[in-house]
Amino acid sequence: MNNTQMLALFDQNQRYNIAYPDSRREVTPNVVRHLNVSNTWEGTIIYSRLDENNADAEIRMQIAYFRRMGQNFEWKIYSHDTPHDLKDRLLAHGFEIGEREAVLVLDLANAPAKLWQPVAHTVQRITTPEKIADVLAVQTRVWTEGQDWLAHYLAEALANYPDEMSIYVAYADEKPVCAAWAYFAGGSQFGGLWGGSTVEAFRGQGFYTALVAARAQEAKMRGVKYLTVDASPMSRPVLEKFGFRTIAFSYPCKWTHPARKR
Repeated sequence: MNNTQMLALFDQNQRYNIAYPDSRREVTPNVVRHLNVSNTWEGTIIYSRLDENNADAEIRMQIAYFRRMGQNFEWKIYSHDTPHDLKDRLLAHGFEIGEREAVLVLDLANAPAKLWQPVAHTVQRITTPEKIADVLAVQTRVWTEGQDWLAHYLAEALANYPDEMSIYVAYADEKPVCAAWAYFAGGSQFGGLWGGSTVEAFRGQGFYTALVAARAQEAKMRGVKYLTVDASPMSRPVLEKFGFRTIAFSYPCKWTHPARKR
């Protein structure tokens, strides 16, 4: 499958059709949005079908909607979205534009043999709410922003969608040093890899690779055909060694509700 075909399949599976735990999927004529039903995190727009004539009006409409809902939201745009200046238009409407990420996809049928070898480090799949503390222990050491939303999100997923969300932690001397999770949406050919954070002192020692392998092996057992991840410049080279290829680039564009601004 060439990149154009893969991108079309990705858009249909991972952007238009996908639903997420703790969110209500809403399809409008021009966008697919997800409202966070517990109101503990933010909403999202992950698919749009816009042109130069309707883009600004649609942006204003979505801002008004999430303002009424009292919720922040992220509009995730992709390098092939239209109009070509959508990112600039969002910026003009008050969105904060995040760093570019590479959208990588791996066809598991063509994955290298080393991905199927036994995982080298101590890796555990987290299945109980109390063990989410190990995930947060990693995340709070890697990222500066608060992680309360993540604790709630993962706990809700374990309680309500245990067959769709798989959470992994890698340990060194019984201490959590790397955490990641995977989302396997029902009926999708794709598994989404998320998280993938390693404490700085333990980077370059194979912990991130171990969690990629653990999730890939689970995906294969599930019969999933493809893995996808939005990769930072740090993780992209590691993933490319396993055969992941770039099919697009994405930008997280965040709008903050006036009542939630610090």
